[in-house]
Amino acid sequence: MADSTAQVIRIQHPLVQHKLTLMRQSETSTAKFRQLLREIGMLLAYEVTRDLPLRLESIQTPLASTEAPKLAPDKKLVLVSILRAGQGLLDGMLELIPSARVGHIGLYRDPSTRVPVEYYFKLPHDVEHRDVLIVDPMLATGNSAIAAVERVQEYNPLSIKFICLLAAPEGIANFHSHHPHIPLYTAAIDDHLDDHAYIIPGLGDAGDRAFGTR
Repeated sequence: MADSTAQVIRIQHPLVQHKLTLMRQSETSTAKFRQLLREIGMLLAYEVTRDLPLRLESIQTPLASTEAPKLAPDKKLVLVSILRAGQGLLDGMLELIPSARVGHIGLYRDPSTRVPVEYYFKLPHDVEHRDVLIVDPMLATGNSAIAAVERVQEYNPLSIKFICLLAAPEGIANFHSHHPHIPLYTAAIDDHLDDHAYIIPGLGDAGDRAFGTR
């Protein structure tokens, strides 16, 4: 089930919400957090791809021939992970969509200005013929998401969607002030950002919790 307001789609599937609650808990281990991130990535991919077009194709079952739906062959996807925390969501999504091409954007937030700094960028060569799903667990200030979308737009993809686990209201407002027509999918919209631009109540630093760093 998804709740859509403008270009914000909140995914409220019970399994997504349950797993997200487990991820929020401070006692959840690194291994469990990483597993849950991958599982939620798969579930989010299921929700985000609901509008993929189908076409009927003649097939032969063990008993008879029939017309059955398959994904349209010209609908191709690129999954773009914002490093490093986006990798966990990416792994789960690839389990459901193994044929998707993959891109990576390395960004870190300057601690004084909170402006994203790019250190790595790599996309498949045929992005202009594909739909792009950009994934990152957290949408806090929204600055990294804005920068990622702007970089991908340079390659003229067919469409872009942004997918995250958690979003702050401030980040959503900032993101859509720059990209009002980009759909934003999230499992939860939390209360606010604190003075350090962390999402409250949030789940901490997704990258640190997934990889066991500080």
